[in-house]
Amino acid sequence: MHSKKMTTADTLGLGFMTFAFFLGAGNLIFPPLAGHLAGENMTLAMLGFLITAVTLPLMTLIAVAKANGKMMTLLPPVVATLLGLAIYIILGPAFALPRAGLVAYEMGFKPFLSDSAATFMLAGVTFNVSQLLYSLLFFSCAMLLALYPGKLLDSVGKVLTPIMLFLLVILAFSVFMQPDAQIGGAVGEYQSSPLVKGILEGYNTMDTLAAMVFGILIIDILRRKGVSDIKEQTHYLIKAALLAAAGLSFVYFSLFHLGATAGEIAKGADNGGVILTNYVANEFGALGQILLATVVTLACLTTVIGLVTACSEFFHEQFPRCSYRSFVVLSSLTCATVANVGLAQLISISVPVLYTIYPVIIALVFVTLLNQKFVNPRMCHRFVLGVAFIFGCIDGLKACGIDMSLVDFMPLYSEGMAWLLPTAIAIVACMFVKKPAEQIAVN
Repeated sequence: MHSKKMTTADTLGLGFMTFAFFLGAGNLIFPPLAGHLAGENMTLAMLGFLITAVTLPLMTLIAVAKANGKMMTLLPPVVATLLGLAIYIILGPAFALPRAGLVAYEMGFKPFLSDSAATFMLAGVTFNVSQLLYSLLFFSCAMLLALYPGKLLDSVGKVLTPIMLFLLVILAFSVFMQPDAQIGGAVGEYQSSPLVKGILEGYNTMDTLAAMVFGILIIDILRRKGVSDIKEQTHYLIKAALLAAAGLSFVYFSLFHLGATAGEIAKGADNGGVILTNYVANEFGALGQILLATVVTLACLTTVIGLVTACSEFFHEQFPRCSYRSFVVLSSLTCATVANVGLAQLISISVPVLYTIYPVIIALVFVTLLNQKFVNPRMCHRFVLGVAFIFGCIDGLKACGIDMSLVDFMPLYSEGMAWLLPTAIAIVACMFVKKPAEQIAVN
């Protein structure tokens, strides 16, 4: 079958769609708070944030393209399945999807309610009426769009994203046009290690995990568009990744600057969503709140559509007796339920999990990109990921508040990156492994 070529409009649509999939809840709520806390050290903190929230997702998309969507084939089947399940559960019903729904409610709908305190009890759990109704409506919309994955490029890439991008440009322009904006002082860990703190803050976007999922989804969309040649798929995927990375960098830069210059607007804020909401209300009034609500709702909705689609396709592959559409409905209903947990609680639960799983995913990206440098790729993949997992568990347990003083001598332990040096050493060691003498003689 002859591989089709993408038109310029389709290529731009693919890039916009990729950007929209990534720009979700975490991308909007974490940078303003990080910028506010980093203050005068904003540049270093933002650089660290860009490493894990832009550079690593970009590298992950390239790795997915290089592996043709099959990055885990060199791992034991059980390990590959468990790792895949962990990623999709984190990105699906456990954390990322409910968080997107929560942020859409908190920033896109709740500010317009005169009273959102009405609650009711069900099975011992207290539900907020307005939040529950909003969650059901929000995830129902995402479900309807996810039921037709072949239409994603047209509905998300060519319609929703350009609208969202236009609104974001207006917001960013206002941030940089403040003539007397003063940058505040650094607070907490941003005083002593702003770069490392920025790197860890970038974990919270979950974009490196999402890139593994979105890369596979984009390849599937390209196939549906008739692009069957692997080299052509890689070419278009890299173009989409670069466009998405540029868009994300622009958004993060403006949101970091907004947070760093927020001053009194950010006083008492415990998350970036509050800072962003206060800023827009202060600068634009009621019209600004409508603008922000539209941006946040579109950003969260496009991400949810992409993740529901990708998660449902994955679970359908693992459990083929249930149809793709059944998993779309099940995922959407589950997320609508979990989204009624508080935003702060959901974030606090997710941090230790991310500290554990992120090192494994980062290691997987690097060994995939360096695959040709290894004499025994299968052994190297398993060894490096094993090292990353063991030391990632140390960081995860520490983030849980468990006493890990027995290993506090390790480099970067106090910063929450004990995994980095051992994993880097493991990768370098694998690159220096030579072929056995008898194998060289045969060749």
